[in-house]
Amino acid sequence: QVQLVESGGGLVQAGGSLRLSCAVSGRTISSYTGGWFRQAPGKEREFVAAISWSGGRLVYADSVKGRFTISRDNAKKMVYLQMNSLKPEDTAVYYCAADRRGALGLVHRTPAEYDYWGQGTQVTVSS
Repeated sequence: QVQLVESGGGLVQAGGSLRLSCAVSGRTISSYTGGWFRQAPGKEREFVAAISWSGGRLVYADSVKGRFTISRDNAKKMVYLQMNSLKPEDTAVYYCAADRRGALGLVHRTPAEYDYWGQGTQVTVSS
């Protein structure tokens, strides 16, 4: 069984920074693409960033490009999201996701392409 557990969310003022972490566990997953999504109240879940298994391919939503950085440590089975220059519109529950087809080197933006999800961590940015 595969488990994803996010941490690092919280309350921060506009302009501040947070670093989200996602711990991936489970014997049945070896190589995986890592993704971050977010969902604000009353809105659909939206893509934030994704990283290939090798870490060589990074994809970002336009709304976070230049402010957020996704990274990973495969030895530790961790995926990270460094969020800088946070804005009130970044307020949402942030979810970590894993696509088990990581060996293909593909990076997807749509939630349906991901097989495993964390429970989410709340990020609130005050103005």
